[in-house]
Amino acid sequence: MNLPNKITLIRIFMIPFFVFFLLNKQIPYNDYYAATIFILAALTDALDGYLARKNNLITNFGKFMDPLADKLLVSSALICFVSLNMIQAYIVIIIISREFIISGFRLIASDNGIVISASYWGKVKTVAQMIMSVLLIFSFDNFILNILTQIFIYLSLIFTIISLIDYIIKNKSVIFNGNI
Repeated sequence: MNLPNKITLIRIFMIPFFVFFLLNKQIPYNDYYAATIFILAALTDALDGYLARKNNLITNFGKFMDPLADKLLVSSALICFVSLNMIQAYIVIIIISREFIISGFRLIASDNGIVISASYWGKVKTVAQMIMSVLLIFSFDNFILNILTQIFIYLSLIFTIISLIDYIIKNKSVIFNGNI
């Protein structure tokens, strides 16, 4: 197993620790531990992709596990935020539904020899979700930062919808030509 794939697996193994600290409010500085783990996990996403492309280490395992690791990290955070009453459930349902739709779409397309790579809007969506998550983890007691958090919640939702529509439009021939 190459280094980028090991980094992807490390990201997956970080998720239970992130969830543990995020949900255990009785632990002193739990938000700092949770935020640190989340930020490190998010940074490993950029690192494994960079290393895989730079060193020509792109593998089928990485193509499958890297986006799955991202979805597990963000979905875990979103579900925790709902349980902590920090975000509305309908927003989380829309975001996670988009992830299932795109993942299923990619899986079926790949079975037909078609590779659907990440789009610009998908990357923007991911960055917005990561920023939103860090802001929610800290749940600031500051009016301006609370407004910023709300802005990123709705930006994440908007970019989620835009990226879904973008994937469908860019790949409509795959859907409508009977390949799926």
